[in-house]
Amino acid sequence: MTHRGSRVLRVGSLARVEGEGALLLRVAGDRVEEARLRIYEPPRFFEAFLRGRAYTEPPDITARVCGICPVAYQMSACAAVEDACGVAVGGPVRDLRRLLYCGEWIESHALHIYLLHAPDFLGCDSAIDLARADRAAVERGLRLKQAGNALLELLGGRAIHPVNVRLGGFHRVPTPAELRPLAERLRRAADDAWETVRWVAGFDFPEAAVDADLLALAAPDTYAVEHGTPAVLRTDGTRTAFATRDFLDHVREEQVPHSTALHSRLDGRRHLTGPLARFAVNGHLLSPTALQAAREAGLGAPAGTTEETVCRNPYRSILVRAVEVVYAVDEALRLIAAYEPPSRPYAEVPPVAGTGHGATEAPRGLLHHRYRLDGDGTVTDARIVPPTAQNQGAIEDDLARAAQAALDGGGASDEELTRLCERAVRNHDPCISCSAHFLDLTVLRT
Repeated sequence: MTHRGSRVLRVGSLARVEGEGALLLRVAGDRVEEARLRIYEPPRFFEAFLRGRAYTEPPDITARVCGICPVAYQMSACAAVEDACGVAVGGPVRDLRRLLYCGEWIESHALHIYLLHAPDFLGCDSAIDLARADRAAVERGLRLKQAGNALLELLGGRAIHPVNVRLGGFHRVPTPAELRPLAERLRRAADDAWETVRWVAGFDFPEAAVDADLLALAAPDTYAVEHGTPAVLRTDGTRTAFATRDFLDHVREEQVPHSTALHSRLDGRRHLTGPLARFAVNGHLLSPTALQAAREAGLGAPAGTTEETVCRNPYRSILVRAVEVVYAVDEALRLIAAYEPPSRPYAEVPPVAGTGHGATEAPRGLLHHRYRLDGDGTVTDARIVPPTAQNQGAIEDDLARAAQAALDGGGASDEELTRLCERAVRNHDPCISCSAHFLDLTVLRT
């Protein structure tokens, strides 16, 4: 509605983000004064109802936080509880955890690329519209997602909220014969993954840059997925790192009035997790196939090479995700080829009084868990820091910059600002919750 020069616009039913949120833009003349990403879903209280539960339960309970990336919650929970108990899981069991995580990366990235994000670049309102325009592309994306789901089903027992994961490993591990059909399927998926990179590389990417420190796990000899320690690439190009147990000393959460989700700052600064951060911190450790895909797609040489080029363009995050699909398929094939069943499907994890920290790389970024246990293994305290909560500050900054650029370019209607802001949010693939489905936009003009 319009009244005395001020306008308030509300737009609903955005089905291409995961969860319920709202955006408020405050515009005075041609200047953006404020951008707020409101998350108004009711608090879900996972940390509260983990208290008093047995130390074996967090992997199954926290998997229910998200239906898209339950493995991330299971693996971070396992890592934290095992850390508290002084147990390090290695060998084939650790490899199987990484293989399971590869399945989640494949299915989650394929979902985001094809069904949520690509329509923005191709002038389509939805994946259904995209399927009408390019059925082969959407079918390719669905095949990739199905390949990832097949890994989850075999290793996790089912694709949604896997039930085969347990503290110390798995209830049951597959035989080499059970993995062989998956290898055949993944070899076919490798072609689809390459074609995805070529397809996405042809999109038109607006110029933009994230003004935030980049935070990702780092491991000495592999692209960090299911283990690693936090590493930071600062906006001035310097690099720092800290121990996983010190995560909460560096990443501080605070409540803000406009959101039921906590906001986070890294050493008092805005930061971003996710594909851009992983590629900037660890890109040189991608497989040769994925590195070739990155170069051919125009991402340049990643950090750690002699031609260091850090990609900070949030619109190109979809391209990094496509390269990570190539990597995840490649890595899954490597793990299957080298697989030898462990003598036992899990390591014993006896309860110990103590505090444990665990962090893994969810598709959307670094996910940290911390648990305190008493002597009989009862959880006395729990903290979960998901990637989207960490990214909210950077998303709000991106929204303000995108809206300001549009206004500087000759003005923009509320409808144009709405489309632009929705697109800016989807660049980060926010998992606001595991339910659905709309963003309300309020523009206040004075």
